[in-house]
Amino acid sequence: MSQYLAIAFMLFTLAAWPGNAAAAETGNTTELQTLELPPDQAALDQEAALSETCLLRELKQADNDTTVAELKARCAAEGVRGGDSLILGRLRRERAAEDIRSILTPHKRNYFLPVTYMDEPNELPLEDELGEPLAADDLDHLEAKFQLSLKFNVARGLLLPRDQVHFGFTALSFWQAYNRDVSAPFRETNYEPELLWSTPLDWAPLGLDAGQLTFGVSHQSNGRGGSLSRSWNRVYTELAFEKSNLVVSLKPWWRIPESEKDDPSDAKGDDNPDIERYLGHFEFTTTYRKRNHEFRLLLRNNLRGDNKGAVQLEWAFPLWRGIRGYAQYFNGYGESLIDYNVRMERFGVGILLTDLL
Repeated sequence: MSQYLAIAFMLFTLAAWPGNAAAAETGNTTELQTLELPPDQAALDQEAALSETCLLRELKQADNDTTVAELKARCAAEGVRGGDSLILGRLRRERAAEDIRSILTPHKRNYFLPVTYMDEPNELPLEDELGEPLAADDLDHLEAKFQLSLKFNVARGLLLPRDQVHFGFTALSFWQAYNRDVSAPFRETNYEPELLWSTPLDWAPLGLDAGQLTFGVSHQSNGRGGSLSRSWNRVYTELAFEKSNLVVSLKPWWRIPESEKDDPSDAKGDDNPDIERYLGHFEFTTTYRKRNHEFRLLLRNNLRGDNKGAVQLEWAFPLWRGIRGYAQYFNGYGESLIDYNVRMERFGVGILLTDLL
């Protein structure tokens, strides 16, 4: 795991170093600024538009005795402070989008990586499926990877004035798009429906700016049967805080136990009883935003003597007009359920559809 931390430290040091940040801002963004509003003005305009959306929504729901001051107070109670908070700013944008029926709300990052390179493709599952050994290099090192993640609001103000309940769904696919020898199949797709309750936090320790608390229940499966079936259920909590342009979150979970299988082909029972040995019991993430660039580090570890886990590094950056570029590096266990117990290394580049913050 030490090599993961070294790579992560170098990436974040380069990203946050003042000289490099200035070069990025005066380099790639110079041409974009001729087409877009300056970042500060764009943020102010967005904030004004969101305020108007909130006031209009509250006006439609208000009775005849409600004052303008009360409407403004309700919008302020959503917890956004004039664009100075990344976490609360996203919550407010989501709230505004959920009132528009023609807009889908993102959950996790949505992206498409048309080209990724994995170091050693895991061919054992495909051999099990075919019932015979594969020829050399039957799986390509090059494949496409993409993720679609959405959520919709179920309830608001259930326990606290600003809390929300969402149903989320995420699909992560690995596609052998360039492998014509085996008809370019989807090698693996993971599906994750989840129900989550979240609320912004007024409590921010150690001089931090803002926070969010989330509780959730998640089911993750690859939708396959027999020896290729993989799934697990978790209860998790996530605590996120931010300081300036840096957001840090910790997401521990508890796996819901399943009964053992008498036979691997049984439909009922635990498909992967040792999955926590490889995916651990938590995720730690940091996300740093510098103007139009967003950097993210994800770490997992089992905190055992055998020290298995994973690191994922991500960089989102402007390309042209509203198009965002996206680069991703993964090293470790659990990139997909079919490969949960196999160490994978992958690098990919493509397009980001929705940012985190």
